Amino acid sequence: MSNEALAPNPPTDAPQELPKVVEFKNVTKTYSPGTPRAYTAIKDVSFTVDDLPGVGELIAVLGPSGCGKSTVLRLIAGLEPQHPATSGEVLVQGKPVTGPGADRGMVFQEYTAFDNRTVLDNIAFGLECLGVPKPVRHQRALEWIGKVGLCPERDAFKYPHQLSGGMRQRVAIARTLILKPRILLMDEPFGALDPMTRLRMQDLLIDLWKCAEATVFFVTHSIEEAVFLGDRIYIFSSAPGTIIEEIHAPRQKLPAVEAQALPEFAERVRYIREKIAKMESDAGVL
Repeated sequence: MSNEALAPNPPTDAPQELPKVVEFKNVTKTYSPGTPRAYTAIKDVSFTVDDLPGVGELIAVLGPSGCGKSTVLRLIAGLEPQHPATSGEVLVQGKPVTGPGADRGMVFQEYTAFDNRTVLDNIAFGLECLGVPKPVRHQRALEWIGKVGLCPERDAFKYPHQLSGGMRQRVAIARTLILKPRILLMDEPFGALDPMTRLRMQDLLIDLWKCAEATVFFVTHSIEEAVFLGDRIYIFSSAPGTIIEEIHAPRQKLPAVEAQALPEFAERVRYIREKIAKMESDAGVL
């Protein structure tokens, strides 16, 4: 009898490998191809983000201005005119991106809100579109008002023009996370905030992200913000952007204001800043 015949059968209940949360395969995006205005934002971008059940991951995206960071986010989101890619594949949960989906939520730098709706109704808007009954969606919206650090009694019936910039971004984050997206895409969401509010929003994002267990892609021009938030940091080259380095960072346990005062934190920031400054110098960017 052969050794093969004696070999035990492999277990039939072995866990199946989970599909990747996001995968880019040699993705290039050229705007207005074939015309004198043709411009390639990203070229041959490839990366893989594994599914980490119950954990999630926060990926920070850094690079010089115009290197295609926002293009990457909008390709994942399936938003035109960035979507579709000119070449290559963009996969979410193992399937090609064909357009926007409820599994992906996006928070923009601009304070996006419906001016004629209260905070409560802004946050509940997505649930309303899904046909969730008003009492249920309002109850869930009230819970999220509290989760993002606003006061349900004081703030629920305010209108966007009555809110500060930080408060409006809290509403935008709540409106996105109430739908429980698998992927949260954030494009410079704290860029317009004052420094102290920005630090508080970074701490808030860490807390909410742990609860949501989502995969977060976070585009920023702030190296300090990327180092504080990112489990992983993708550094993009000058346009056409491609990933030149992937850095894994320890998950922060301290508040932003304390973590960013540590010597090891400053050293990671210095390393990245010098790398980006050299790229910009080589590309003739002032």
